[in-house]
Amino acid sequence: MSEQTSVRSSHDAVLPDDVTDPLLWRAAYDVAAAHRPDERGRCPSLLCAGQGSPCEPLRTASRAMRLASGGAAVSRRSVARETPAPAQRRRRAA
Repeated sequence: MSEQTSVRSSHDAVLPDDVTDPLLWRAAYDVAAAHRPDERGRCPSLLCAGQGSPCEPLRTASRAMRLASGGAAVSRRSVARETPAPAQRRRRAA
């Protein structure tokens, strides 16, 4: 049986210095990446059926990333305004 390795966008993301829970931050980053709005401002995920952004999974992922960074609990309104920016990518040694 062949092994298939799943590569997620969080594997290449650089963790911010203030992250206290790397596992939560990376899981939330992957959800946010999957629900990042397209050029029309719609969620591309089939789970959201093209609804406007930010969709509920994106808002929840954004909140989880902040909490994993030691951030205090935030209001639902402030979460709705934020969309996580793509993280910097690490350069891989050749």
